[in-house]
Amino acid sequence: MALKYSKEEKSWILYDVGNSAFSLTITTTIYTIFFNTLMTQAGLKPQESTSIVGFLNSFAFLITAILALILGTMADYKGHKKRFFMGFAFLGILAVAAMVLVKQGQWKMAATLYYLSTIGFAGANVFYNAFLLDVTSNERLDRVSSAGFAWGYIGSTLPFLLSLGIIFAFFNGEEGIAMGGFAAAFIITALWWTLFSLPMIFRVKQNYGLAPSKTPVVDSFKRLWNTLKKIRQLKKIFLFLLAYFLYIDGVDTIIVMAMDFGMKNSTLGQIELVLIILVIQFVAWPCTIIYGRLAEKIGTKKMLFFGIFTYVLITLLAGLMESLPPGLINPAFITVALLVGTAQGGIQALSRSYYGSMIPKDQAAEFFGFFKVFGKFAAIFGPAVIGLFSLLMGERILTLGLLRFSGYSLGVLGLLVFFLGGGLILGIAFREGKPQERLKDFSSLKS
Repeated sequence: MALKYSKEEKSWILYDVGNSAFSLTITTTIYTIFFNTLMTQAGLKPQESTSIVGFLNSFAFLITAILALILGTMADYKGHKKRFFMGFAFLGILAVAAMVLVKQGQWKMAATLYYLSTIGFAGANVFYNAFLLDVTSNERLDRVSSAGFAWGYIGSTLPFLLSLGIIFAFFNGEEGIAMGGFAAAFIITALWWTLFSLPMIFRVKQNYGLAPSKTPVVDSFKRLWNTLKKIRQLKKIFLFLLAYFLYIDGVDTIIVMAMDFGMKNSTLGQIELVLIILVIQFVAWPCTIIYGRLAEKIGTKKMLFFGIFTYVLITLLAGLMESLPPGLINPAFITVALLVGTAQGGIQALSRSYYGSMIPKDQAAEFFGFFKVFGKFAAIFGPAVIGLFSLLMGERILTLGLLRFSGYSLGVLGLLVFFLGGGLILGIAFREGKPQERLKDFSSLKS
């Protein structure tokens, strides 16, 4: 197997470098602090803000899931995939840039822009993921997919470090990060995302697709309906998607709620939490590469199970953090963060490449639309569970012997159901057919 990456593979990987700045700055760290600051300025209580953050992420994921299913089907026509990719990418970029217009206390405006940026980010990723099959061979899927996540992690740290430098200049020990620091971070993220989208736009081409149609919208809905009717015959793909639906719920929930969890459940300050998230990126870079290399040697199946097992440990430790002596809570949070860094890139990359190895290349966008739907519909439930438990429990604490649980902790422990259930169904999926057998003649299946 060739070790060097082709020009198309490099261009595809570079987009992950660009959009990962959104994942780090907006989804995980600085925007979360920004949004919590706005809600505090508006007079909301911590429990109320946690509920809003959870429901905010759930609603954004719901919208992207619905769009992914419909637009992924339309984008499979030759010449369409790049247009949809560009449209959603620039929607996300413009929404991030517009966050500089948000004033103190305007959390509703910030939430609206977050919706738009998340829709743009997730929508572009449907088509970006589908392009994986256009840029590389089946034998290199694990390697290239892992490289995308890995270089995305390390690449996103450069604009993040620049943002941190400006944020330190605007930092007030008593009031936290000033609005000017947030604005600079948003502009840097938008520019970085734009810059690293250009190689993807100009160098990557759609090699696989369906013949153009005179009525693409109508035909797309017909194809989508036929696929939904036939999906029950694709047992291996369906079971894998169901398993993915469950375990990726926990993964995405931990990603989007990590900063909020640290702010509410540790005594670490804003800057300390941001630096911890930065360390996660450096840990995730080599670990994601290692996941890809080990998948080639010992199999994707074993590495996916190892990733799920790691997340079970993460969830248990995070859920029991409040029961620890005060002096151990911060070290426990740092341990959880480092464990997340070892697994989050690998489990996402290998899920993408394994799924890509099974689906028909000329319907990649449609099938990755289903992939996104199962992922994003799953991600509705995790943040919502945490938000619901926080809302119902309020400031009350459940005590069981030496164990103490707030609503937040109970919500986190609820993620165990998704990881354990996902692992169980994944094992069943792996027993169906050959290890990585591509569906070649989808049209021959009876509806």
